[in-house]
Order: sequence, then structure tokens, then C-alpha cells
Amino acid sequence: MDHKKMGEDIVRLVGGEENINGLVHCATRLRFDLKDSRKAEREALEKHEGIITVVESGGQFQVVIGSHVAYVYAEIMKNRNFGSNSSTASESSGKKTSVISTIFEVISGSFSPLIPAMAGSGMIKALLTVLTLLGWMSATSDTYMILSAAGNAVFYFLPILLGITLGIKLKANPYVAGVIGAALMEPNFTGLMDKGAGVSFLGIPVVMMNYSASVFPIFISISIYALVDKFLKKIILKDLQLFLVPMLALMIMVPLSAMAFGPFGTGVGDWISSGVTWLIGVSGILSGIVLGGFMTFMVVFGLHWGFTPITIQNIGVGGDPIEAMAAAAVFAQIGVAFGIFLKARKDKTLRTLAGSTSITGLLAGVTEPIVYGLVLRFKRVIPIVIIAGAIGGAINGHFGVKMTAYVFHNIFAIPVYTPTLIYVIAIACSFIAATMLILIFGYESKVKGEAPETVESVKTAEPEPVVTATKAVDIKKETIYSPITGRTTPLSQVNDSAFSTGAMGKGLAIEPSVGEVVAPIDGVVTSLFPTGHAIGLTSSAGTEILIHIGINTVALKGKHFNPVVKEGDSVKQGDLLIQFDREQIIEAGYEIVTPVIVTLTQHKVDVFETNQEQIQKNEVLLTLVV
Repeated sequence: MDHKKMGEDIVRLVGGEENINGLVHCATRLRFDLKDSRKAEREALEKHEGIITVVESGGQFQVVIGSHVAYVYAEIMKNRNFGSNSSTASESSGKKTSVISTIFEVISGSFSPLIPAMAGSGMIKALLTVLTLLGWMSATSDTYMILSAAGNAVFYFLPILLGITLGIKLKANPYVAGVIGAALMEPNFTGLMDKGAGVSFLGIPVVMMNYSASVFPIFISISIYALVDKFLKKIILKDLQLFLVPMLALMIMVPLSAMAFGPFGTGVGDWISSGVTWLIGVSGILSGIVLGGFMTFMVVFGLHWGFTPITIQNIGVGGDPIEAMAAAAVFAQIGVAFGIFLKARKDKTLRTLAGSTSITGLLAGVTEPIVYGLVLRFKRVIPIVIIAGAIGGAINGHFGVKMTAYVFHNIFAIPVYTPTLIYVIAIACSFIAATMLILIFGYESKVKGEAPETVESVKTAEPEPVVTATKAVDIKKETIYSPITGRTTPLSQVNDSAFSTGAMGKGLAIEPSVGEVVAPIDGVVTSLFPTGHAIGLTSSAGTEILIHIGINTVALKGKHFNPVVKEGDSVKQGDLLIQFDREQIIEAGYEIVTPVIVTLTQHKVDVFETNQEQIQKNEVLLTLVV
């Protein structure tokens, strides 16, 4: 794979360098902060070889690539300087986001750059655990101490590293933010802990605490620092800002962090951690069912970031039960992939995908290719991954299994979970349950070889041109482009029961702002109503589409409609099909809302609609997936 070309293609398809505020990457995804996500060519990205899918979550435009994401990132960042200092997509595009979404976005943007370091360090700790258990290395040897330093450093100095990434995310000076975190760990400061309760600043008592591996204190301190930094830049002359802003910021923030924000943040973290622990204690089984069963979908929507600070906090005080229960979801996903690998013997492409992703999941704990390539592709798989994850999660929750180091959930990380034997039993149950359920019930919702029924016309006040299905649709994925420029409307809101009930098929309606209909696909005109108000087309893949201009407009008997094609014509996507006078139709008292219907959706095609409220002709309207 040419990582350089792939990187250039991705930059171009997200709208070019001028549309990128910032970029970071995690284990499998490029996480863009775009000025306007609407400029990104999402469909072209999803079709690009090497790209698994595209996700918009937490204010980020995420391109899911897989385990080679770091190489693509490196190529993109060569000779570029947009870095990760980014405004949010919502700021740039003028969209407002909720407070919760903003919090998740900040957490995600702060932890994402650190995840490779934390995961790598966690695996070193797992390796040391194995080496000492086997007696191959002494826990008091110099070699152990040096490797232990490599494994512990990122967690011990987390306030410094988080200070930097938070500063970047909040658009404050990241290095001053890092110094604020470092000040709480500097030997002169930590040495004051020996004085006990006698520490004060300007006569104000200071509660001394150990801030190593802490999360919440630095989050609060840097959030306040970002406001202080902006305020100081407003009131201090630009010629003096170079030294005076950071000097005053440090003089303000370090004492305030020591006296107020640090103790308060530590208290908040302890309170949340205790609350989670209490909830798990009330019903470890129920907690495990929820986390193990639904963590797959929490990750899809970015909700898992809300657990990350709690997880880090828990690890710092002995171990985290949340990730131990969530690990069951990962092995349920791997079991699904392995089950599909065993069952999909005739589909070599699917078998290759399932086999490769199951190996990647087992060895590296990277399961995004499974989630987006298999779980979300086959609806029957969704309840299977929930059930299998819930089984392992319930076992871990009931027996109080904890994760003692931040790692990706893979087979090499098993030693960092305690009690280890229970953990192994739990993830094995999830893996085996998912595999067996796939083998028993399959992964596809459709029944192969089943002859589709004929689509019959629906009796309405006017005769409708209906395309009759004579064969099954033979596609894997197809895009239907908008034939009209205008405002999109759900079919359920169309004032005609034939469309609003879905009896004619699935799709979207468009209220036109321009009186033109163009071809939404490459194909053939298979029906054209004599009055010119409706047209049916069949794509080269066999998909049948009905475009109906207006409601009850058959009564106009062709007036104000001018078809420029005839039945049997071959058309290319974007070719003009019909011209109509929208103003005259409205003046005649008719609604011009235009349903665009895929008429074979009752057989085996899933239809995904655009979320754009305003759409231009030739933009993506519907995506069909078998």
C-alpha cells in the first residue's frame, strides 16, 4: 500500500489543507478537526481502497484506516504544520454543540495523542508481569527497574502530558500548561508533603496531595488556565506578552492548583470512582451485562471517552473494573469475526476480511475493522455481539476482575487483569459464545435463494408508474445521487399515504428549489408517465428508482412538465431528465414535494439516507447496502 498517495488522497477528499484545522491519530483512525465537515467527500473516502469507514463523532471527522494509520499520518504530516492545535468543527462551521458533546470532544482530543504511549507502556508492564511470574527476571534487578521506568513513566507524569494535550485542545499555550502539571510534581513541591498539615501559601493553608497519575485535577486546572491565558492576552501589551503572560499565568495557576483545583479535582475523581465502584458492588452482574453488552456501540458513538478519566483514576489506586468488563465486548467482536470466517466458505472476500480482522483483534486488540466491516454490516450480528459481550462482562463484574495497567484488550495483555483465571474464563466465554451463535444462526438477515415477490401497485387517487421487480437486486453497495436541488423531507411527512407509509419503498422526499430533475444513477429509463410528472429508472446493478414530482400532479395532464428523455433511453448520472415549472405548479395549487423511492427495498436492500437538510443535485442522497 502506498501510504504517501493514500495520505494525499485523504487530505484532498476531506476538503484540502485549507479545510483542516488539526489532525491527530489513535490506534486505527485519523481524527480531523475540519473547518467545515460538509466539504469532505465522505462517499469517496469510504470507497477508497484501504479506508474502512468514516465516522463523525465528538466534533471530529474520523477516517478509520486500521493498524497502519501511523504510517499514513506520518506521510500527511510531512511538510505540513496544521498539527493538532485545532478549533472544533462546530466552531468553524457555525454549528452549536451540547455541553456533553463538548466535554467528550475535549476528553477525546486530549487522550487520543497519548493512547499509543499509554498502550505501549501498559504492554511493557504486562510483559514484566509474565517475566517475573515465570522466574525469568527478578523484580529487584536493574534490568527490571529500567524497563519498569519505561512502563510507568507515561502514567506517573500524566499531569504533564495531559497538560500539553489539553493546552493544544483548548488553544492555550501547551507548554505553559505542561509546566503547570510539572509544578505539582517538582521535588520542592512534593517535598512539602513531609510537613503534613503545616503547608501554607501567603498564610492560606494548602492541602498537599500526590498528583502523579491523576487526571481530574489537571483537567480542571488547564480549563481555568485557558481562560486566564485569553484574559491576560487581552489586557497586556503585545510587546510584553512573550514573557509576562506565561509568568503571570504560572504565578496564578500553580498556587491556585495547589490550594483549590488540585484538591477539588482529586475529590471529584475519588467521588466518581467511588460511585462507579459502589454501583458495580450493588450489582456486578448487571453492570457487566451493560458494559460488556453495549460497549461496542458506545465506542461507535464516542461515548467510551467518558470512562477514560475514571479508568486512569482507578488504575492509579489499584485497578479498574470498568475496562475489565468492557474487554468482554472486544472478545465478542473477535468471536463474531472468527465465526464469520468459519461460516463464509463460499465468499472468499468476506472470509479474508473476517480472518484477518480476527487475528488483528486477538494480537493487537484493534477491532474497528470488525465493528465497521462486519458488525454494522450484518444486522443479525448485532444481537449476537451484545449477548456474547454481556456474558463475559457479567462474569468479570460478578467476580470483581480489574485491569491494573492501561492496555488494549488483546491476548498479550491478559497478565494485567486480576484475578487472571476468571478474566480468561470470561473472555473465552464471550469469544466462544459469539462464534457458536454465528455458526448456529448465521450472520445474514436474508435467506439466499429466496425468490423475491413482485412489487404490486398501491391504489391511490391517481395512477402511479410502478416498476415491477422481475429479479433480485445484485449489489453490495450503491449510491443514489440527488436528482433535485432543494430541501430534504422524510417520506413520513409526505401528504400521500402511498409514500408516507413506505408502501412504495424507502427513500427521501425533496422540496425542489430548481425545476430540474437529473439522473440519480447510471442506468436506463424504464418508465415515463405520459404526463411527465413521474419517471422510473433501473441502474446497471438492478436497482429500481421512482421519482415522483409533486403530489397529485397527474391532474395537471402534463402541463408545466417537459421530459427530455423517453422510455428505453440510457442515461448517465447527472443527465437532465425532466424540466418543470415549479412556480406554475405551486400557483395551480399543488404541492411540489418530490419523493425519490427505491422500490425494491422490501427484499434485501438497506437504505441509508443523507442527513443534509439542504441538498444540491448530484450530491449523495441515499446509500444502498446489501
